Formats: sequence, C-alpha cells, structure tokens
Amino acid sequence: MIEAQPTKVSEGKDVLLLVHNLPQNLTGYVWYKGQIMDYHHYITAYVIDPETIISGPAYSGRETVYSNASLLIQNVTRKDTGSYTIQIIKRGDSTKGVTGHFTLYLETPKPSISSSNLNPREATETVILSCDPDTPDASYWWWINGQSLRNSRTLQLSKNNRILILFIVTKDTVGPYECEMKNPVSASRSDPVTLNLLPELPKPYITNNNINPMENKNVVALTC
Repeated sequence: MIEAQPTKVSEGKDVLLLVHNLPQNLTGYVWYKGQIMDYHHYITAYVIDPETIISGPAYSGRETVYSNASLLIQNVTRKDTGSYTIQIIKRGDSTKGVTGHFTLYLETPKPSISSSNLNPREATETVILSCDPDTPDASYWWWINGQSLRNSRTLQLSKNNRILILFIVTKDTVGPYECEMKNPVSASRSDPVTLNLLPELPKPYITNNNINPMENKNVVALTC
C-alpha cells in the first residue's frame, strides 16, 4: 500500500510516497511515473545489496528513493500529479515482483469567478461565468443562493462544469454565485459574485411633428 504524507499537498511543497506492508526477501525497488512499467517512465531504482541508486529518463532531479522503498518528491508541480507505480523485486526473481499504484493530487487552490459582463441588461443579454483556474484533475460545481445549479432552459454548463452560460438574467438569477473545485483529497469554494442587473430598455418609437407635410414646403422633425 502507498500513502502520501501529507495527504493534502500544495504546489511548491514536498510529498513523501510512503510504502507499507513490504514483502520479505527483497533485492530492490523501481519507481515509475504512470502505470506503464517501461524505460521511458522509469524514475529511479534502489538496489539493496550492494546499496545502489539508479536514475532513469523520468527522473527530474527532485525525487529521492529511500531504503524503505518510499519516494520523496520535492517542490511539487502540477506536472507531478497523476499515477505512480512501484515495482518491488523479490530475491531469486529478477523479472517479476509486486507492483503498487498510487495517484497524487495537489490541494485545490481557492477558485475565483470571472464574468463576461457584470452589468447585464435584464432579460436581454447573455452572461458567461467561468470558474478559474482550469485544473485538469478537479471537478467543478456551481451554486446560486446556496442551491446547486443544473442545466435548464435559461442556463447551460460546459462539459466539465467550469463554464456557466446564463442566456437570460432576471432579478431571480443575479446571484450570488459561487463555484467549488473538488478532487479526491480537497475542496475549495470561491467568494460569492452577484451581477448588477440593469433595467430593460423600453421599446423605442418615433414621433413626427407633421403627419401631412406639403412637398418642398414644410420641415419635418422626427424624434426617437
């Protein structure tokens, strides 16, 4: 079993992938980035006797493997998120062993809401709200007045829920809006955002100071 310490990791911090319940009679360990155990995904290996550490193509210079099979990753970036595989080689068997998989997630940052128009006209203008940042390993949720949002006739959510389109904005749909980012280890909600609804413009009409002007004799003034 592989456990991350700490379980919630922020970008720029360090994380230790701690290995539990190791079998007996081992000759070494090999760590891979992802779930494919090939040379291109090979990070680092630890040989027990004689004690030797061998780095591979996926080694970034920030990984350290220890004698207890744990892997330290320093100064974590978003590129470090994803699956990790450890292959544990048993004595007397140089090609087969025990494998374990683990997926590393970063703690979700506090999201913020950006709007295409904070001052829409009532019932006439479309507003696009986005929940930032765009984080590949996160899911997104929207709330209005504390209630979860779903697709309807007047609004539409993008495929990953990060973008919210309001086709019609009324007094009932000005907000406050909140968005939430979640992954398997953390969740974070934005500050509320409320739209400033402008009144609908009245339908214009034209007035004429002279309904029946004489040709070439009268001046006609039209007023909108």
